[in-house]
Amino acid sequence: MESLVLNLQSKNQIKDYIVDNYLIRYEADIFNEMLSAIENGAQEHLDWFRSFGDSLRAIAMNLHAYRKGLEFGFTEIAFDKYGWFKRPQWLDTEEHAFGDTRRYGNHSTFTIGHGPNGLWTYAMSYSFGCAGGGYTLSVYDKKFNHRDQAFTAALNDLKMKMTSRVGSTDTTNDKQPIILATLRDIEKVKIAMVQLSLF
Repeated sequence: MESLVLNLQSKNQIKDYIVDNYLIRYEADIFNEMLSAIENGAQEHLDWFRSFGDSLRAIAMNLHAYRKGLEFGFTEIAFDKYGWFKRPQWLDTEEHAFGDTRRYGNHSTFTIGHGPNGLWTYAMSYSFGCAGGGYTLSVYDKKFNHRDQAFTAALNDLKMKMTSRVGSTDTTNDKQPIILATLRDIEKVKIAMVQLSLF
């Protein structure tokens, strides 16, 4: 990593970085905050920024991760051995599996969990047979006020992914028995949810 000195004389260094790099919105906002701190002579604010990394890029990415975590109520500031912001520990996580693993050997799952402030989100691992994808619980994901909202959104998302491959002629990547087994499991869960709502 580059050696970074962030002080009241760092204005040109930050401006050069802005000019030399294509910034997305959150990065531009953070660097503008730094420039504002320099203009206001706020060295303590610059020291706080500097505590997030050894380079301007690391500071921007780590600070953004911290702020996204705050949206879920995560307040701890901690870094891994490589200097990147540590993933928070989600609360009350639940993993739900779909598809016949005994018969076909692979399946799809989604996981829901919430942060300390009670906002929920979901992650997913989905398989069409050979093709698929997935991601883990993250502070960058959609936020839901209640567990049931996150569960329903994940269920609908998985159903949409599977439905998009029904009838696919790509028999290498899209295995219809796996896709249809997953859709059957989703339908069973939806029926059970309706039945529970009647009581």
